[in-house]
Amino acid sequence: MRMIVTDTAMIMAAGYGKRMRPLTATRPKPLVQVAGKAMIDHVYEHLWNAGISKTVVNVHYLADALEAHLGGLKYPINVKISDEREALLETGGGMTKALPLIDADPFFCLNSDNIWLNGSRDAFQILSDDWDADKMDALLLLVPHKNAFHHNGRGDFHLDAEGRISWRKSGRVAPYIFTGIQLISKRLLRDAPDGAFSTRIFWDRAMEEGRLFGALHEGQWFDVGTPAAIAPTEAALLSG
Repeated sequence: MRMIVTDTAMIMAAGYGKRMRPLTATRPKPLVQVAGKAMIDHVYEHLWNAGISKTVVNVHYLADALEAHLGGLKYPINVKISDEREALLETGGGMTKALPLIDADPFFCLNSDNIWLNGSRDAFQILSDDWDADKMDALLLLVPHKNAFHHNGRGDFHLDAEGRISWRKSGRVAPYIFTGIQLISKRLLRDAPDGAFSTRIFWDRAMEEGRLFGALHEGQWFDVGTPAAIAPTEAALLSG
């Protein structure tokens, strides 16, 4: 085990949360309550416990409410806002716009609606332990189906013997699901297109170059994408 490789994280919080309606009709998804606190507060608790002290958060939908909430965090973590009020830039465009606010390389990037329980190692510790800057542009935290709760998909990725990632083939099942947590080198974001685009553009290039890797989460991960997933997630958190 080694030290956490960075004290900085970007939190993706700009989306509309359409699958979480009607709860997101009047609040952004990161402020939906799960087990007595906003989803983004679960994220910040993990960040604080891991020793991460600086964050950049992108905002678009109901941005004023989210900014007000972030101004009252109970954790003494620095928050910078990457403002996407004028145009939602998707995941890749959002990261690119936020780059001037991120003074660390590499940095963690994670979704603001992430709910998980750690196993023997913290999620950020796993990524730090497996990180190799010489051969990686991004390291994605993955979870096997048995540890992914309320997730009905067919999986996202395969891993080879060295931990390199490849996409699930059409019509097939892949053994690993992306948790929404990753460790990124700024090299991944080079030569970015303008406007809104998906992170997949960066991932596909890194995959072709053999520089996209995966690490396995050792605990439980919860896909809280709809209102129906909230109650069973709360029960699991209380028992876990």
